[in-house]
Amino acid sequence: MSRSLEVLDSSDHRQSAAWSYAKRPRSLAAGAPVAPGRAKPAVHRDRSDRRTRARKASIAVRRFVGPLAEELFLHCRPSDGIADAAPQAEAVYQALLDALASEGVGPEAVVSETLFLRPTRRDFELARFVRSRVLGETGLEASHAATTFIGQRPLGGDARLELSAVVVIPLFGGSSSGEVRRTSVCSCEACTPGARARIVRQGDQINLHAGNVYGSGRDAFAEAYDMFRVGEGLLADAGMSFGNVVRTWIHVRDIDRDYAALNEARREFFRRCGIERRPASTCVQGIPFPEAHDFSMSFHAATSPRALDIAPMHTPLLNEAWTYGADFSRGLRITEANKVTLYVSGTASIDEAGRTVHVGHFEAQVDRMLHNIASLLARQGATFENLASGVTYLKNPNDAPVLRSMFRKRGFDGFPCAVVEAPLCRPDLLCETEAVALLPAATAGA
Repeated sequence: MSRSLEVLDSSDHRQSAAWSYAKRPRSLAAGAPVAPGRAKPAVHRDRSDRRTRARKASIAVRRFVGPLAEELFLHCRPSDGIADAAPQAEAVYQALLDALASEGVGPEAVVSETLFLRPTRRDFELARFVRSRVLGETGLEASHAATTFIGQRPLGGDARLELSAVVVIPLFGGSSSGEVRRTSVCSCEACTPGARARIVRQGDQINLHAGNVYGSGRDAFAEAYDMFRVGEGLLADAGMSFGNVVRTWIHVRDIDRDYAALNEARREFFRRCGIERRPASTCVQGIPFPEAHDFSMSFHAATSPRALDIAPMHTPLLNEAWTYGADFSRGLRITEANKVTLYVSGTASIDEAGRTVHVGHFEAQVDRMLHNIASLLARQGATFENLASGVTYLKNPNDAPVLRSMFRKRGFDGFPCAVVEAPLCRPDLLCETEAVALLPAATAGA
């Protein structure tokens, strides 16, 4: 079997992975071939600086090497014993920089990042300040990564925040990046700089990543609709449309109060735009830090002069979400220039009729959730071993130890996965998980 993924941790140990492919040694000239199966660890033992800083943060990494680029999926968590948000932010961003330095790149290689924080204004301000300072020390006043700050408490030890990031390292000279910006009608602190998105070109494919897109309006429907419209404007500035969006993450300040309005606004917006292939999506409670906004959206879009092969993922275990008013696909399979990506939408303990099952029974809900995810992947020729990243949302924080134990027993571990507190779209749902799985581009059409 060809090897296209390797799993790394901050202790310099490479874990086994059934589908991994060779890492390109940094000593090779760009474009030099690498024999499949001859993997090299990315965390080099002679990098004492990184090992020292890793004591302040743990970092989980998944690496995928395709024909055009290496792609890293990382999750950084501060070590226990660091009490405040500022030193925790310092620890995770230094760990990220050290991981990038071990690859011979800097923050410019980060295409998207999500910082999960306890929902307090103080933690947000401290984390934002530290991020700006740490990145500024590298010579970058601001990273061009699509950045999402969201109030969802991490459920790991003493963590007040945790960081997930996606990194793209071109193997050849055919990749490039840039950004688009758009002014906002809102005058709040978050909107004054304008909405922006990161653009990454790989071969003939253009990817757009946007974080923390906000809307404005007199009520929940109007604000949610305007949020989609602002995203549409960013896409238009990049020569794209909302029909090119393959993945959305929507955070709602009060999910019980405003989820229905979000669904109504999304349906009306999709109707106006003529969108029939719905993106993969997650919609959970998350606190936008600008108090002026009750919704936040991040998204990924892709386009190419050739028609990208994008197909919804299905399973007989789940009905289609739009049949009960939520316009998203259970998952999307995208055959990209560098790989095949399987975006698994936020998935919970739902059955083939769209009903919540195992109400009040956490372990049974986790089991059904994992069963649904496994079925979605299996129909695309993938398993849990193909997972590159994930996020799990828990309604009740005290359920985290049981969740992690069940994940280990089911083999749903060994990859970067945040676990955070977030009420879900139905009051009777106790857990929800989203995931990204990767396959080599040679599996297109499988």
